[in-house]
Amino acid sequence: MKTNYLAVVVSAIVYWLLGAVWFGVLFTKSWMGLEGFTAAQAKNMPHPVAPYVISFLLNLLIAFVLAQFCAWRNATTAARGASLGVLLWIGIVGPITYTTHMYELRPGNLFLINEGYVLVGLLVMGAILGAWTKKSA
Repeated sequence: MKTNYLAVVVSAIVYWLLGAVWFGVLFTKSWMGLEGFTAAQAKNMPHPVAPYVISFLLNLLIAFVLAQFCAWRNATTAARGASLGVLLWIGIVGPITYTTHMYELRPGNLFLINEGYVLVGLLVMGAILGAWTKKSA
């Protein structure tokens, strides 16, 4: 199975848009309150475009690596790709980020918001990458 670069780009875009909806619509008020941000602070960010560009580039990296895992594990359906994304979150992302979160004494709801986004994002990315595979000739 070869890497489908279009699927990588599309899944990165979907993950990025999910972040906009997750943090900008669904959990804006809760997230900002738990992080201790005010609307004024958010509006006065020194380089407002840079985080969006950097996060998209990092989303491309995540999508590319997840595509390699899908190829390696032969996850060639949406269900198998989504399962792989969830498995990576349960076995790697969740435990690592929860350990840091716990030692920083951060609120539990903040973990649920921040890492819930990653869990859903990996699930969706995996589904896209699994369903949209390029078979070797």
